Amino acid sequence: MSQYYNPNRKRNLYNSQEPFRLSRSKIDLFIKCPRCFYLDRKLGVGQPPGYPFSLNSAVDKLLKKEFDIHRANNTSHPLMREYGIDAVPLAHTKMDEWRDSLRRGITAKIDGSNVVVTGGVDDVWVNPQGEYHIVDYKATSKDAEVTLDAEWQDGYKRQMEVYQWLFRKNGYKVSSIGYFVYCNGDTDKEAFDGRLEFKIKIIPYTGDDSWVEKTVLSATECLNNSSLPDSGADCDFCKYRQAAKQFENI
Repeated sequence: MSQYYNPNRKRNLYNSQEPFRLSRSKIDLFIKCPRCFYLDRKLGVGQPPGYPFSLNSAVDKLLKKEFDIHRANNTSHPLMREYGIDAVPLAHTKMDEWRDSLRRGITAKIDGSNVVVTGGVDDVWVNPQGEYHIVDYKATSKDAEVTLDAEWQDGYKRQMEVYQWLFRKNGYKVSSIGYFVYCNGDTDKEAFDGRLEFKIKIIPYTGDDSWVEKTVLSATECLNNSSLPDSGADCDFCKYRQAAKQFENI
């Protein structure tokens, strides 16, 4: 990934006079560390990227193919029936657009600002009342039962809430209940045999998107300042830079 990393980016920088796309992931970056957010979006110094989770991407792709079969037939997936979810995958002309987080996604402009919030969903289900359920696919491999209880998974919940907010801003009727389709790789097998099996669990989550717009406005205010904001309390990137700095002038 290092050949793609540009620590002095000149494109996609914040300018208060031009439309500015602010992704769901960058909103989360602002929450975690305003300083890293400012360095990235205002000054073009982004955090070094992590390596892609190719296996997770493969699981996402296969799940989308599987749910698309039921989308085309207007039927519930067996997992949805197993968990008593009265809904079907949404058949909508914009589904491919909404899934394309890099180029299109679903967007909403913040009134009175130049900021357009963007996000790309994994899936949307619709219930008989016409309400949309936002759905996110997750993949992991752990011995314990998968839950949403870990502190680091708060980002998953915020992700869901941003998507719910985006769909509401676009005039859609959105249920507060979203779903995580969580795939857990099973390592408790006698042999690999070139096959990895997953236990799949659907976890409901009741979102509250009341924080989203005011957080975006705070992020915009941060970008409009002329000085670096404080670091996030637990930002490893800032801790590393600070620790390295004491030796760089020796």
